[in-house]
Amino acid sequence: MSHPQPPQPALCCPVCRAALHAVDNQLQCDQKHSFDRARQGYWNLLLAHKKRSKDPGDNAAMVQARHEFLEQGYYQPLSDAVNKLACEQLKDIHNPQLLDMGCGEGYYSDRLQRALSTAGLKPSFSALDISKHAVKAACHRNRDIHWLVASGADMPLTDGSQDLLTVLFSRLMPEPFARLLRPGGKLLLAWPGPDHLLELRQMIYDQVRPSNFQPAEQLAEYFSLIDQQQVHYPFTLTRRQDIEALLGMTPHSQRMQANKREALLSLDSLPLTLDVRLGLFERR
Repeated sequence: MSHPQPPQPALCCPVCRAALHAVDNQLQCDQKHSFDRARQGYWNLLLAHKKRSKDPGDNAAMVQARHEFLEQGYYQPLSDAVNKLACEQLKDIHNPQLLDMGCGEGYYSDRLQRALSTAGLKPSFSALDISKHAVKAACHRNRDIHWLVASGADMPLTDGSQDLLTVLFSRLMPEPFARLLRPGGKLLLAWPGPDHLLELRQMIYDQVRPSNFQPAEQLAEYFSLIDQQQVHYPFTLTRRQDIEALLGMTPHSQRMQANKREALLSLDSLPLTLDVRLGLFERR
């Protein structure tokens, strides 16, 4: 039995910005630009000349580390909080369109799509990342999501087409975000609070600098902040492989000294704090 295709998203051609239409295993626009579906099921809409490196984004090792860590459920309460906010925003919209930008290996996207489905919503759900390794891994999670390799700075979706944009731990690009959303559309943003993984950072760095990240200020030209929440709880890693996976998925590991890495990996347990801010913004 064939798997029914999810509702078609409002994709546009990365070359000319004309609408893309699915024809068998290809996407085509009226200007005859075409893109083949990868055998894993994703669409690669990242043009070669738009890449800043040969293999942009997270490499295969970082993707695998993030997958192994997230599968243990340490961040599930955070995912649940994201899902609750998203379901509330979309509950009264018929066939909503949403995009998860910077989706990584798909943990949050997959759980959000399933939460929306359980709530009786039938969205056209797209998720993109600039890392081909991440999107390949994400494809194995959920076939009801349109997985895209693309740049967040040049997202291949029609301007004003999306009802909700989720951006979890990715960099801010206010103008592209605003361009993608319909007037009144929502941006759901997640960013680390000052206590996030503080214990780990104290073991890695001689001096831990407090974060003063204020996304509302950077987004003010295009967005109004309508709600902000804090997700804050302790958790403990009790396996060496989980500590190793956490190190592998964070940028901190690339800056730490070898002796500090060994000290961390020799621990029987590692108590940590999750501290994440969720901000809901409305497009002006």
